[in-house]
Amino acid sequence: MTIVATKSTHAAKVTPNAGEKVLTLETMNPNLRAMEYAVRGAIPIRAEALKEQLKSHPGSLLFKQITACNIGNPQQLMQKPITFLRQVTALMEYSDLLSPDMIETTRKLFPEDAIERARHNLSFVGGTPGAYTHSLGIFEVRQNVARFIEQRDGFPANPNDICLTTGASGAVERVLDMLVSDPSVGIMIPIPQYPLYTASLTRLNAHAVPYYLQEEKDWQLNQADLERSLSESRANGIDVRALVVINPGNPTGGCLLESNIAEIVRFCERNNLVILADEVYQSNIYTGTNPFVSFKKVVMQLGSSVELFSFHSISKGMIGECGRRGGYYEAVNIDEQVMGQLLKVASVSLCPNVSGQMAIDMMVNPPKVGDPSYAQYEQEMDDIYQSMKRRAKKLAIAFNSLPNMSCNDAQGAMYLFPNIELPKAFVEEAKAKGQAPDSLYCMQMLEATGISVVPGSGFGQYPGTFHFRSTFLPQEDLFDDFIDGFKRFHLGFMQQYSTKN
Repeated sequence: MTIVATKSTHAAKVTPNAGEKVLTLETMNPNLRAMEYAVRGAIPIRAEALKEQLKSHPGSLLFKQITACNIGNPQQLMQKPITFLRQVTALMEYSDLLSPDMIETTRKLFPEDAIERARHNLSFVGGTPGAYTHSLGIFEVRQNVARFIEQRDGFPANPNDICLTTGASGAVERVLDMLVSDPSVGIMIPIPQYPLYTASLTRLNAHAVPYYLQEEKDWQLNQADLERSLSESRANGIDVRALVVINPGNPTGGCLLESNIAEIVRFCERNNLVILADEVYQSNIYTGTNPFVSFKKVVMQLGSSVELFSFHSISKGMIGECGRRGGYYEAVNIDEQVMGQLLKVASVSLCPNVSGQMAIDMMVNPPKVGDPSYAQYEQEMDDIYQSMKRRAKKLAIAFNSLPNMSCNDAQGAMYLFPNIELPKAFVEEAKAKGQAPDSLYCMQMLEATGISVVPGSGFGQYPGTFHFRSTFLPQEDLFDDFIDGFKRFHLGFMQQYSTKN
């Protein structure tokens, strides 16, 4: 096992002397000190330093720019924002544009449906997006989220079971806070996994209980491994309470079959586990064989009483509004008293940010057929989708063309997770330096090419294997240059170490 939530031990209390710092590395919360988050770890930090060097000393490095493939941040890599969303946002933020004195000028710049949508959404918040909203989020937006879920799944959804949050990460953390009542609690997480989960469990001083996805079967989930992981952990006194599923997968790009989802639901039902379904990439599906099916739909089809939290976000899909921090969770089969406690916890933060809430509303309730913005909206969404699909395929082909590298196609999400067979001499060299071999490989890639990716050890991987995660988000007109740079690095790397084996 290459990644676990680190259980901290509490040091003896020390009273600082007069004039000494009270808050130090030694006195801070040890759980926070133990947290790791590879997506923003040593390699991205080094990438930022190199980026500053390029600004201050152009031409001083082997490359002209940093290509940030370490994080699913589409607009950082020049993905065009959706026009309708930005138009409505602009009108809401500067609502004077809707005043009688300015409306005729505004109509020359904005389509009528964007103007009406801005007016309508402003009515949700008393005419100003700068005021607090309900702690669970604006009720009318939650109603639209419920309609979106009903249309997607064919089953009812209740807006009172939906909570808008500051990004899906905030929703996940809130649910984990509710689940972890003491240090004996464990949460089952997939390996590979998104580091939010191990970081959050470390912060809570809880156990990460790993189960392995099957790389040789396009990252499907193996029920036998679920049984093994659960029984071993409970035998060791861990109070396993929930199972996390990321579908479509991050970092793997896999998408679970509906039959696999049904097996997971039945497994959790039998073993009294809450399901945490991270479904933020549900719009990013590139294959007809594995369409996205929500856990909510399968739970309802099976008539299951299993407890379920599902998560969605504006950061992914074709919307890609990461910085607006809009997300939500839907709670299914959750105890009413717990729902009251979730409201209390939400109230402590007053409300999620309003800009994110409004972006959620436009994601789940976009322009309709016949609206002035419909054709442009559909064209923009399809252009982004088709470009992502082409780039995902092109990068997988490139990885699979290289020696000592294999890669499953991306069925969904924004990432590829290629398997690298690192030369024995390099592995020994890395270990002698006290570094994970895939981390050293990725750091050398950055120094040679400016391409920033995340080593597989940051997500967890099957023992004895090495990977890295790369987005396929670089601009399409620069994509060939990005691939060529990576190929030159990898071929040179393999040539250098082939003589040392």
